[in-house]
Amino acid sequence: MAPQIALIGMFALLVSMLATGIVRRLALSHGVLDVPNERSSHSTATPRGGGAAVVAAFTAATVALLLYGALSAQLFVALFGGGLAVALVGFLDDRYRVRAGVRLTIHLGAALWALAWLGGMPPLRIGEHVVQLGLVGPVLATLGLMWTLNFFNFMDGIDGIAASEAVFVTGGAALLSLVGASAGMNDSVGLAGLDLGPAIVFGAACCGFLIWNWPPAKIFMGDVGSGYTGYVIAVLALSATRTNPAALWSWLILSGLFFVDATVTLVRRTLRGERVQEAHRSHAYQWLARRWRSHRRVTLLFLTINLLWLLPCAALASLHPTRAAWITCIALAPLVPLALAAGAGRRETATP
Repeated sequence: MAPQIALIGMFALLVSMLATGIVRRLALSHGVLDVPNERSSHSTATPRGGGAAVVAAFTAATVALLLYGALSAQLFVALFGGGLAVALVGFLDDRYRVRAGVRLTIHLGAALWALAWLGGMPPLRIGEHVVQLGLVGPVLATLGLMWTLNFFNFMDGIDGIAASEAVFVTGGAALLSLVGASAGMNDSVGLAGLDLGPAIVFGAACCGFLIWNWPPAKIFMGDVGSGYTGYVIAVLALSATRTNPAALWSWLILSGLFFVDATVTLVRRTLRGERVQEAHRSHAYQWLARRWRSHRRVTLLFLTINLLWLLPCAALASLHPTRAAWITCIALAPLVPLALAAGAGRRETATP
C-alpha cells in the first residue's frame, strides 16, 4: 500500500501547486486581494483564497485513497462532508464577510458531522487507564474540533506559518506512526493503517501550496483554507485516537505552538472584556513579526521549536503511552511563558 500512498501524495502536491497558481491568476484578475489595513501584518496587497487549491487537491486525493482501499469510508465521509462545509463558509467569508454567528453554526455542524461518522469521542489513555469519557466526551470533542478549526484561522496571519505548521503536524504524526510500526509497537502514535494515507496526502497538498506561500508570500491561504486545515487535522487526530487511546496527546503536542499562542491570546483578551470575534494583531507571532520586521524569521522560529522540542516530546509520548498525558504537560508548559514574553494577548496599543 505504501507505493500507492506515495504516488497519491505526489499527485496531491502537484495538483495543489498548479491549482494555487491558477487561483492566484484568477484572484488577480478579479481583484480578490487582501489589502493592508491597521489590522494587517503585511504591507502589500496580495491575492487570497489559495487554500481552495489545498481543498481541491486533498479532496481528489482522498477519493483516490478510498478507491485504493487506503482510507475507510467513515473517515472519508467525515473529512469530505464537514470539510467542504467549512471550506465553503470560509470562501464566502473571504469574498463577502459572513457573520460570526453563521460561521460558528457551520463549524458546529461540521464538528457534529465528524463525530457522528467517527463514532463519537473515543476512549482516552490517561496514565495506566483507558478512560471512557461518557457524556462529557462528545462535548469535549465538539469543542476541541471547533477550537482547532478556529485557532488555525487565527494563526494564519503571516507568510508561510499556517501551511508549514500543517506540514509539520501531519508529517510528524505520520513519521512517528511509521517508526512505531517498524518497531512493532501496537500502542504507538495511532496513525496505523487507514489513517496514515490521509495524513501524508494532506501534508503533501499543503507543501504544494507552501511553495507559493513561503515568505515573501505570493498568495494567502484565506479562510477557505485555514479553517479547512484546522478541521482536517482535528478529524485526523480524533480518528487516530480510535486506533490508539494515547494518540491524541501526540497530536496535541505537535500542534502545541498554535494551540498555546491562540489559547493564551484568547484568554487574555477575554479577561479584558474585548470582543474576541473582532480582528486583531495581538498573537505572539504577530508581535514578533512586527518587532523583527520579518515574517520569515518568525516562521523559521516556529519550525525550529517544532523540530527541536515538540517533535522529540511527541516521540516520547508515542513511545511511552502510559506517560503521554504528563509528557504533554511538560511539552506545552514552557510554551506559555514564551508566548506571554512574546506578547500573546497584549493590548495592541503597546509598543512591539
